[in-house]
Amino acid sequence: MAQVADDARNQQDGRVPVLISLCLCAVIAYVQRGAISVPAQEISQDLRFANLAQDMGWIQSGWYIGYGLLQLPSGWVADRIGSRAALAIFMSLWSAATLVCGFASGFYSLLILWTIMGAAQAGAFPCAAKAIGQIFPESQRARATGLLASGMAIGGALTPYLTSTLLGSFDSWAQSSEIERWRLLFAAYALPGFLWTAIFLSAIPASMFPAGPQPVQMKSKVDWTAMLRSGPLALLCAQQFFRAAGMVFFLTWFPTFLQKSRGVTLDQSGLLTTIAGVGGVIGSMSGGFFSDWLFKRTGSARLSRQGIAVAGMAACSALMVASYFVKDVNGSIALIAVGVFCATFGGISGYTVAISFGGRHVATVFSTMNMCGNFGAALFPATAGWLVTQTGNWNVILFFFAGIMAVDAVCWALLNPKGTLFDEEGQNS
Repeated sequence: MAQVADDARNQQDGRVPVLISLCLCAVIAYVQRGAISVPAQEISQDLRFANLAQDMGWIQSGWYIGYGLLQLPSGWVADRIGSRAALAIFMSLWSAATLVCGFASGFYSLLILWTIMGAAQAGAFPCAAKAIGQIFPESQRARATGLLASGMAIGGALTPYLTSTLLGSFDSWAQSSEIERWRLLFAAYALPGFLWTAIFLSAIPASMFPAGPQPVQMKSKVDWTAMLRSGPLALLCAQQFFRAAGMVFFLTWFPTFLQKSRGVTLDQSGLLTTIAGVGGVIGSMSGGFFSDWLFKRTGSARLSRQGIAVAGMAACSALMVASYFVKDVNGSIALIAVGVFCATFGGISGYTVAISFGGRHVATVFSTMNMCGNFGAALFPATAGWLVTQTGNWNVILFFFAGIMAVDAVCWALLNPKGTLFDEEGQNS
């Protein structure tokens, strides 16, 4: 009994550094994936793109296509070799790809390289979700996923300001070396990934990350027919499709949207995007804690998970529309920041529900959901760029985003998964 108690205490003590490492991984991943948004016009000019909105839209969509297509394979890898090894491998690969993107010579080379970078990063969050599902009990998963999501939000919020600052600091170096600033930026953003991998492998013991399913589960294969006929899984994937499609706005077109629709400078767009992103950081963090608190008080997963998601997405949609009618830039950004807060406050439910619903194949179910989300994210930049090209109005993106979030709220209202997908389907059906 004493040994069991000691093991439990060691497990509890080890959760904090594991969660910190996962959050740092999320920050780095989002900084790297957002590196292309602020210097989009500069890259377009240097590589002589024919049309900024159209060509850069396809490049940014390419990242999410690669990311989405590799979700299921990366989830399978995480389930087979374990989160720790898989995460270290994936981080090294996508950081190397980030570095290589700085050598792009034109539209097609950047499209291919940026798509490869997205494909390499596909394993990040299936691995993180699997780790959280393994080491955190049900009553603590929302706060854990909320903190993980806050790491993503911090990375997304930090990137615009950090990028514009770094680009400014690279001016003299770029002139003396005759290397474009954005190429130096990609090299700088690759380094933290390599450093994280080295520290992660040396500081986090393998014992905290089980090397995959338990022996009895190793024999069980994924029941793909159960996944295909699951209504709750279809809705879980649908909400992720629309939510990811909307939220990618802030990682892709938002700085350019501000520059074009509000007349701000590149530096100002980076700072304003970061301010909007702060709402996401606060929302992700507080949403997770509130969801767990509500779950403990009510015992209702329907209310504490889906309920806050419906409210959050609906409020976000309304606030985005309202921001259009505020002519003052700071006032408009304030409304947008509150909208982002609402979306991320409820958005953490996606990860929490997927972890609980995934049963013995968490990474596979999570990666399926995330794959659908990233197909949505892949469509947004290209579709938004096409809408702007067709209408000549950058404000159309804002209303496009608001509509997407409203549909997402409807998906959450209909979603009500019970039990775990594979345990129920594999044993009782």
